[in-house]
Amino acid sequence: MKNKNKYVLSPCGTSLLTNGASSSEERSRIFKYANVKKKEDIADDDREQLENLIHKIDGNIKSADIKTAIRMSAEINGIVSIYEGRIPKNNDIHFLLSTDTWLGEQTSLLVEKWLRLQNKNFVTIVHRHTDLQTKDLAAFQLSLSELIRKFSLEITGYSKSGYKIIFNLTGGFKSVQGFLQSIANFYADETVYIFETSSELMRIPRLPIRMDAQSMIEEHVTALRNLVMDIVVTDIACIPEIFLIKLDGETAFSPWGELMWNSSKSQIYSKELLPSPRPEKIAYGKKFKKDIKSLSPDRIEIINNRIDQLNRHLDEKGYNPDSLDFKQLKSVLMTPSTHEMDAWADLDARRIFGHFENNLFVLDRLNHGLH
Repeated sequence: MKNKNKYVLSPCGTSLLTNGASSSEERSRIFKYANVKKKEDIADDDREQLENLIHKIDGNIKSADIKTAIRMSAEINGIVSIYEGRIPKNNDIHFLLSTDTWLGEQTSLLVEKWLRLQNKNFVTIVHRHTDLQTKDLAAFQLSLSELIRKFSLEITGYSKSGYKIIFNLTGGFKSVQGFLQSIANFYADETVYIFETSSELMRIPRLPIRMDAQSMIEEHVTALRNLVMDIVVTDIACIPEIFLIKLDGETAFSPWGELMWNSSKSQIYSKELLPSPRPEKIAYGKKFKKDIKSLSPDRIEIINNRIDQLNRHLDEKGYNPDSLDFKQLKSVLMTPSTHEMDAWADLDARRIFGHFENNLFVLDRLNHGLH
């Protein structure tokens, strides 16, 4: 049986720099500026010394064989061990996750350079993730939430395309490692480590257990779907703390809340027409509810998503994405409906029709659009 192509995610720390430093003074300089975003914010003399070190390691990495490279870099050590010591000539994807720092990005670029020299067919991606640093805890928490959103789209897509997803947690900073270890069971087929005292790779497969996120979300789905659409939630105290993070006096989804929401949302949204997210703003007419009953699960999921978009639009008129396309009807053929919005657009395209009763918008029908 042909082996699957691999998608290998490797968080990158500064091991390549610290291992290449020739003195404790050089290593101290690396630690001192580990969280600095721009090299221009580093003192001139220190910046020059760091640039010289990066230049030296750049020269060394170009000529490094496998044995030398794994001594130089924890990240490379983990990657090479995944391939049992020999780099294959295949089209695997290597996603190198850089902190939002100058030194972190420079280290990731050096790891990328070595990988490309070993195999020109590798797809190598250096991703410097905004605010992924530990100097500002609030910004770091928000950064993790954005990272989950990115993973839920990209990694899930590669997984569906047949790639084996591997989290290589041999390198990188402990704060990032801990986060990735926590979410690996949602996204990775396998997590790998090499400990400093061992040369052998430890492989941890995806465990056959999951947090019971879906039942927790179903219990609080109305409040949570408002929260995810940036609608003020008045009964925030009823939501379990694991879903929430408070920053600058405002409440938002925590990284773990994002993770559980993304892992469960499709199953919940495709079951049935969910209750109105805000009964004082959105109501369902009898004909609308009848029209929904005959839909397939994928169509029901779309309808629930469209109601989420409508919910936000009613508070924020500037929010009207193409997938919603909320607008006033030019015809009276759908009376009492005065407005329409997209349901889905394909060969069997449908629109949702409704009308306002003061500040309440009533969904009247799901039907074919007017021509």
